[in-house]
Amino acid sequence: MIPTEFDTDILVLVIWGIIFLIFIVNLFRSIRLVPTKSAYIVERLGKYHATLDAGFHALIPFVDNVAYIHDLKEETIDVPPQECFSSDEVNVEVDGVIYLSVVDPIKASYGVTDYRFAAIQLAQTTTRSVIGTLELDRTFEERDLISAKVVEVLDQAGASWGIRVHRYEIKNITPPETVKNAMEMQVNAERERRALLAKSEGDKQSKINRSEGVKQEMINLSEGEMQRRINEAEGKAQEILALAQATAESIEKLAAVISAPGGRNALRMQLGEQYLGKLNKLGKSGSRVVLPANLIDFQQWMGAIGLEEEQS
Repeated sequence: MIPTEFDTDILVLVIWGIIFLIFIVNLFRSIRLVPTKSAYIVERLGKYHATLDAGFHALIPFVDNVAYIHDLKEETIDVPPQECFSSDEVNVEVDGVIYLSVVDPIKASYGVTDYRFAAIQLAQTTTRSVIGTLELDRTFEERDLISAKVVEVLDQAGASWGIRVHRYEIKNITPPETVKNAMEMQVNAERERRALLAKSEGDKQSKINRSEGVKQEMINLSEGEMQRRINEAEGKAQEILALAQATAESIEKLAAVISAPGGRNALRMQLGEQYLGKLNKLGKSGSRVVLPANLIDFQQWMGAIGLEEEQS
């Protein structure tokens, strides 16, 4: 069937309609609203042209093209679990997470094919290298060392990838079941050892405290006894001193009385009274008493002590 002129006009109209539709679509696509903390990489005729920041932008249809879209916010990338060998030939499974952000959209677009994949691969290889220098026990203690080394290596590579690695955290370090059981037994043994050590230290300290208490008690008792004896000695000394002072004063007063007129007679009289009183008591006693023959010679006794009767 030979197409008529009407059919040809319809075909031409459809073709122009399709062209117009494509133009309209590209016209709308050339208008770009870039969100905050985002960057659009624009290529003009297949060559880098500009980086669009947040805001409204109009591109040239059919000439400009948004080749890459980058989110400038910090993002989290999981590092899949991988097997690593420690320096003592123990196989452990390690996984982690990377925190990074795009700082140079141009390098992130053209410096590496996929910076996320590259960062994951570099983090895994660095983790394997660091763990290979550590013994199994130290891998659990040196998480910060491993993380710092991974961040250092990623930062060096990230300078050419247009990214900045903020930190790397190890989520899990999983040893084999046999090693895990052995470690649990070791931990239990260590816990029991510390318990026994703490108990023995407690018993030792208790005995020391008791001995210190007994020692302090003996010291206190000895000091108390010493102080008691000192007090008694001081008391006796004070008593002797008081008696000596009283005796001295009595002798002084007696000498003064004897020296006074009529003092000797008064003393003889007092001694005579005491003499007679003693003789009276001897007479009432039921016991036998042997006395000298001159006991009743009072004058002779007074003369013996120098208290003869004064002559008037």
